[in-house]
Amino acid sequence: MNWSEWAAESNGSVRADGRWRSVRDLDAFGTTGTRDGREVVSFASNDYLGLTAHPRVIEGAREALERWGSGSGSARLIAGSRPVHSQLEQELAAWKNSGASLLFPNGFAANLGVLTAFEGPDVTIFSDERNHASIVDGCRMSRARVVVFDHLDYDGLARELAKTASAIVVTDTVFSMDGDLADAERLAGLCRRHDALLVVDEAHAVLGPHPDLTGVTSLRVGTLSKFLGAMGGFVAGERDLIDVLVNRARPFIFTTASSPADAGAGLAALRVLRSDEGRSLVARLETLVQRVAAGHTSPIVPVVIGDEHEAMKAAAALLDRGLLIPAIRPPSVAPGTSRLRVTLSSAHTDAQVDALLAGIEEVAGRLGETSVGNRA
Repeated sequence: MNWSEWAAESNGSVRADGRWRSVRDLDAFGTTGTRDGREVVSFASNDYLGLTAHPRVIEGAREALERWGSGSGSARLIAGSRPVHSQLEQELAAWKNSGASLLFPNGFAANLGVLTAFEGPDVTIFSDERNHASIVDGCRMSRARVVVFDHLDYDGLARELAKTASAIVVTDTVFSMDGDLADAERLAGLCRRHDALLVVDEAHAVLGPHPDLTGVTSLRVGTLSKFLGAMGGFVAGERDLIDVLVNRARPFIFTTASSPADAGAGLAALRVLRSDEGRSLVARLETLVQRVAAGHTSPIVPVVIGDEHEAMKAAAALLDRGLLIPAIRPPSVAPGTSRLRVTLSSAHTDAQVDALLAGIEEVAGRLGETSVGNRA
């Protein structure tokens, strides 16, 4: 095989389908920045509370950098663990009302670690069809039997669990492309009844849901890189389950520890989140979400367009207005459901949201039928 010819053919096919992607710089701080020489307001970031630019978070990173240096040097089981890693894990566990937690380099690695550490030939993993790619890949990499159930079809899931001896149920609590919610309380009840392990990915759950998982064996996966404004992933749960990850999760065992600066920033951000200021930021975000899509349940607001090429045109038209909103296309979403993915932050000003609403109204009028928010 001539791999250069294969690459050219593959790239040409992606371009023809309207699915071409390329990396482009955004010189940004907070919600504003410069792309290709033009000033833009970003509605593309998962920095839901604006903590990437928070002075206390920046100072937390700086203090850790000055004390421990720029990198950890090795995996934590060798010599890479620093006091800031352990301190962050303790406070994450307290936040999640869990016995312990464990840091991973990012949320993707956390899901891979969980789903490959608890798998086995006698285990069945049940995964919602709209789960994040990290969950999909974790399922693929496990040696377990995998059943993908229809989105939010918990009646069908219950029937399957009744026939399964050793089960893991894994779900996003907020689905990253639609912004809709899992019924985590109902899933907890099902897992409790059938003695299944429940794994919930709460990466986008800044506005909830915040399920009560008392009495169900569970693991909570999260990230530091979204509404905590830093970088890294974590898993929280009872001590014995976390010890399994320490000893079996390859993305933890064989990966250099996150940098002290990342851990320091995450620790500072968590403390902001759990303070009165953090509660005010969450309330501000909820207000903005209701302005953009009344009745919506998360800061991820999809504007479903359908065709890939039309979605790209819509994103380009909004960029001309100084609004950076990505066009999401297959394979991230199903064919025929390409969309603009609007993500809101408590750091957005009222004027910026006014410009967003005007821009979406213009694009929606130009395209005809579109769906916004949970109605998508």
